[in-house]
Amino acid sequence: MPLIDVDGHRIAYAQAGTGPAVVLLHGYVGDGEATWHPQLRDLRDDFTLVAWDVPGAGRSSDPLESLGLSGYADALALFLTGLGLTRPHLVGLSFGGILALEFCTRHPGRVQTVSLVSAYAGWAGSLGEDLANTRLVQAMRLSELPSAEFVDSLLPTMFRTGTPQPVMQRFADSMRSFHPVGFRAMARASAGDLRAVLPQVRVPTLVISGADDARAPLKVAMNIQGAIAGSTLVVIPDSGHLCNLEQADPFNETVRAFLSKHLLGG
Repeated sequence: MPLIDVDGHRIAYAQAGTGPAVVLLHGYVGDGEATWHPQLRDLRDDFTLVAWDVPGAGRSSDPLESLGLSGYADALALFLTGLGLTRPHLVGLSFGGILALEFCTRHPGRVQTVSLVSAYAGWAGSLGEDLANTRLVQAMRLSELPSAEFVDSLLPTMFRTGTPQPVMQRFADSMRSFHPVGFRAMARASAGDLRAVLPQVRVPTLVISGADDARAPLKVAMNIQGAIAGSTLVVIPDSGHLCNLEQADPFNETVRAFLSKHLLGG
């Protein structure tokens, strides 16, 4: 897996394919390759796919716990500059979707399209202050657990009940290497309210929700889609929070069709 130095941070990433650049942003658990391996495999004939390990996950180095969402967005901007990507398509899942929203408004003009998968307008913006605070407290507690207990506590919330073990295994393995510092930093960065940001998103936007997502229920996606002018909502049946893994084929076709429609010359 390649590495790049970004403002003193070591950032690891997976890359596959040729064509217009699509940058894949994973959530606050797992890493880029484990989260996005069906997309890296199946979309590579049409696009150049780049899946980073966010600072504090996978093989990337830890940030300061105080980095904050704006700091993550700036780190992403430097990462894209380091790879020579001037205006890629962004696909963000969960925390990656929160990050994509922040990036779109903090670095306007640097995104061609954005796809928000199982995303939030921040936890407070999508779930309310009380639940956001509860989730943040839980995240701080989870960060102190041994890796096996960490996985056992979180993994069932990521997938629809009945998801086959082979579908979950690779992601579960990546969760065992979680970074407590990075996990806490991403949880804190997730906890705010980005509802005011949504009307500022000016690029073509696709919102994707797993029909059975227990972490970011369909209503969350509906509210995001309703606040971003011209955006499209697609619901993936028989899937939970990680709909891109549980139902990779329909997910990939949805993303491929959206990106192909909005290539704007690549």
